[in-house]
Amino acid sequence: MKLFAFILLFVATLNLSPATILEPWPRGVEPTAEQGRVPYSDERGYGYELGTESHLPGAPFLYSIKVPEGNYRVTITLGGEEAGDTTIKAESRRLMLESIATPPGETIIRSFLVNVRNTNIPPPEKNAPGGTAVLINEREVGSFTWDDKLTLEINGRWPVVQHISVMPVALPTVFLLGDSTVTDQRWEDGASWGQMLPRFLPGVAVANHAESGETMKSFITGLRLAKVLGQLRPGDYVFIQFGHNDQKMQWPQTYVAAHSTYPAYLRAFIAEVRLRDATPVLVTSMQRRTFDEHGKITNTHGDYPSAVRAIAAEQHVALIDLDRMSTTLYEALGPARAPLAFAAGGKDATHHNNYGAYALAQCVAQGIRDAGLRLADALADDFSGFDPAQPDDPATFNLSASPLRSDQRPRGN
Repeated sequence: MKLFAFILLFVATLNLSPATILEPWPRGVEPTAEQGRVPYSDERGYGYELGTESHLPGAPFLYSIKVPEGNYRVTITLGGEEAGDTTIKAESRRLMLESIATPPGETIIRSFLVNVRNTNIPPPEKNAPGGTAVLINEREVGSFTWDDKLTLEINGRWPVVQHISVMPVALPTVFLLGDSTVTDQRWEDGASWGQMLPRFLPGVAVANHAESGETMKSFITGLRLAKVLGQLRPGDYVFIQFGHNDQKMQWPQTYVAAHSTYPAYLRAFIAEVRLRDATPVLVTSMQRRTFDEHGKITNTHGDYPSAVRAIAAEQHVALIDLDRMSTTLYEALGPARAPLAFAAGGKDATHHNNYGAYALAQCVAQGIRDAGLRLADALADDFSGFDPAQPDDPATFNLSASPLRSDQRPRGN
């Protein structure tokens, strides 16, 4: 029988020791329908998601296995009797492998790193303040981000998967802290640079803790910062990009002023990261798509980007200036084509689609290199650099869309 897109996973043993590889069936042997085409359940510990067990050959599908919180190396064998073109995303649409072509009768082995997490926080000591879980919002409930599963989206023009193995690993992690412009957007046609970044940083695990509507204050009160700090290890990185929501004076509970409280919170975040021998990286917020009559982007962030630059210089922290890079990118596209980088068919002037998120992730990758971070050693071999003044043509961009779609606007919009 032809192998089109069957995942071969060992799920009988879920105490994943460092040497465990998930592969019960012999390589190249197709599982039976009962073994391979079952919906996910916690009791079973594996299976297809969202009804995709009935997918046809060449159609995208989602598959999960139950695993403890942590980082995992996923090794996947692609290819089969027919030519294939496979794109792999993980958890909530994090791009891992992009359009891997396999000739007829040939196989290719690729690997990538996936961070899995749940909302649990170790309980505080008796009589000590704190909480036991991240306070996620109603839109996060049911997402693949906050659970005890490793979820893969098998996509592409013609996805062909023969075998997958999963192994827990201990290696550096890049934590992303921010808002809707960074988070793993659950649904098409929205996307953010944080969920595209793993494609350009295959040498580390990317743990995207950003969420729509978040601010520096709410990241603390919602225990999101506590979750990150509890997992942070020496050698890790923490990318910090706030500002879009922090500047909203109509949100008095979380508003911070550009010349006083905003820099103070940035200093506090930096100090917490350094206390744990990790490396903070500051990222300025990308601009909104607001052109003037001369085709130039107007500044809608006031003094917040300059405050980030000042703190980066004061604290000797690496800076990735998405404010300036995004301005260059949008102006290079021009008022007529720039909407092609944004969500809701270009009606949204803040949030991006796959093309815009992919381009901004390239900006971040270039910023990692320009900042001289050791993290640059983990950049993808095929990343030759990115000049936002010369972006790829949106008409030639082709990333397979995920099957999950919603017209719901991002929280905080």
